[in-house]
Amino acid sequence: MRTISLLDCTLRDGGYVNDWKFGHNNIVSIFERLVAAGVDFIEIGFIDQARPYDADRAIFPDAKSINRTFANLDKGNSKIVAMIDYGHADIDKICPKSESCIDAIRVIFKKHLRREALDFVAKVKALGYDVFAQLVSITSYEDDELMDLISLANEVEPFAVSMVDTYGLCHSDTLMHYCEILDKNLKPEISLGYHAHNNFQLGYANCIEMLCYKTERKVLVDGTIFGMGKSAGNCPLELVAMYLNGRCGKEYDIYQILEAADANVMNFYRTSPWGYSLFYYIAASNDCHPNYVSWLMNKRTLSIKSVNEILKKLEGEKKLLYDASLIEKLYTDYQEEQKVNDEADMAKLKEEFTGHDILILGPGTSVSEQADKVRDYVIANNPLVISINFIPEDIKPDYCFVTNAKRFVQLATALAKNADTFKVIATSNVTKSTFDFDYTLKYSDLLDFNAQIIDNSFLMLLKVLVKLGINKVACAGFDGYATDNRPNYFNPDMEYSFTSNEADELNHYVIDELKKLAGDIKIGFVTRSYYNV
Repeated sequence: MRTISLLDCTLRDGGYVNDWKFGHNNIVSIFERLVAAGVDFIEIGFIDQARPYDADRAIFPDAKSINRTFANLDKGNSKIVAMIDYGHADIDKICPKSESCIDAIRVIFKKHLRREALDFVAKVKALGYDVFAQLVSITSYEDDELMDLISLANEVEPFAVSMVDTYGLCHSDTLMHYCEILDKNLKPEISLGYHAHNNFQLGYANCIEMLCYKTERKVLVDGTIFGMGKSAGNCPLELVAMYLNGRCGKEYDIYQILEAADANVMNFYRTSPWGYSLFYYIAASNDCHPNYVSWLMNKRTLSIKSVNEILKKLEGEKKLLYDASLIEKLYTDYQEEQKVNDEADMAKLKEEFTGHDILILGPGTSVSEQADKVRDYVIANNPLVISINFIPEDIKPDYCFVTNAKRFVQLATALAKNADTFKVIATSNVTKSTFDFDYTLKYSDLLDFNAQIIDNSFLMLLKVLVKLGINKVACAGFDGYATDNRPNYFNPDMEYSFTSNEADELNHYVIDELKKLAGDIKIGFVTRSYYNV
């Protein structure tokens, strides 16, 4: 007969937010609130043999050590559940159920490990536990692979098989497709579960879809308090409990969950917020591991369009199995695809620059704080002025050098309005919008692939000037990266976040590169700069 159960995994999935360091009092309080709310299953954390026991953390080296935190607590009518990421705990770390306070263990595994993982599930089951087989990245399964998993599960007969939408990729039709295959082919005594993530803001909607699905099989849905969890977060437990109370005759005490949200969870949200974001949307919309997005976004120069174009080159199982060398190759290949023949444009620039003093302007705070120095230099020397990735307010540039596709998105309208005022020199990675660039230079020729930031726009322009035969340049607004909390840019919208160590490393890298260029071009600074050594 169909029954519906609610499983909370705040202490386990929520632990990705704080490395499972909830604090002992919070762990106990969350558990007791969930028991008081009447939640059917409470997942209290991971079993991971690499982690020592810590009373403040919801992660345990073995099953027996869980007793130290939970054995003396009243679990009421709730069942206590722990999770094992297959391969992170050997079977000898799992004591017989008679020696543990936990009732069930969920084993999570990727599809290529399904055979070995189901063997492990059978061994855990033999120790007396209810065991859940948790299918990581359910959307990665082809139908024949899912049928193979079902045949393995039918041999082992776990308590439940759960669909885990690890990266929040499921829409309702996709979820129901997998649900129907599992429901039709699993043995009837095996429960069917669903664990949602919120990359597309569909965690709650998909849980409702699952709860509305017509089946005689036992059904379980997961949630976490206030949606606490990895990446975009999970389906909020309080919402599912509310739905079950209103539509399915349940009597969960919602106020107990809300009290736990207020007293035990919100402090973590304030310091490390989770939930729907552009970052996780991009990952989900490309059906890929979020680390790929993180790697590309950390380049700090790619437009969202460029990020998506690179991600679309991911294929097959590599989409969800992160490969750092692959994304680096795709990034490099993408930059190479932007090749142009810039000989004619370089020749024109050489003709225009030769015989002139050159002043290049960066967007550091000194360009506004020491504006008098800049104006005095311009009056005294009448230089050609080249700004980099921004349009100065006080000094009219003759050229704007654009290398950063992300900055260009912000500048495009202003550049178009000033098309008759100054010329635009763009590198080939920048996609033009409503107007043509005056000059386009080959991006890959200006990169330093050995650097932390391979496309430092200041150094790129200096390389261009050296190629043009310019032997002297003045610089303003190139302050270097602040190693404290001071702003790096006069415009707050341009700020990046650097740690003190990262800023120091970047400063030393630029200084070293300037020393290498010193033999070809004399570099002077009109305004203050970390680089002026």
